[in-house]
Amino acid sequence: MNASPFRQMHVNELYPRWLVARENSRKFHLIDVRTPAEHARVQVPDSRLLPLSALSARINEVPRNDEVYLICHSGARSARAADFLVRQFGYDNLINVEGGVVAWIQAGYPVIHQERRMP
Repeated sequence: MNASPFRQMHVNELYPRWLVARENSRKFHLIDVRTPAEHARVQVPDSRLLPLSALSARINEVPRNDEVYLICHSGARSARAADFLVRQFGYDNLINVEGGVVAWIQAGYPVIHQERRMP
């Protein structure tokens, strides 16, 4: 048995939760663990950037009492982030977003794109 120390959720399950929280102005902890450059290019609205490389230094920014959804480009880095947070800091409220931002975009869900500036 290969049990993960954290939960997994596909974007199709995440989207309704995200939408209800957004429409009702409720807390929703969606942490994007990609690089700042990736996050600047395209992001899920209301996601908060906390790069994988900064997790240890910014651990106090990861809530312990509410569900926390971790997202990245495809789901691999966010799974590594979840595994790290579980093993090193004892988190038990983490959900890895399977498919990441790529799956979110492919599903047609809203994103924020950085405007391209003309030279």
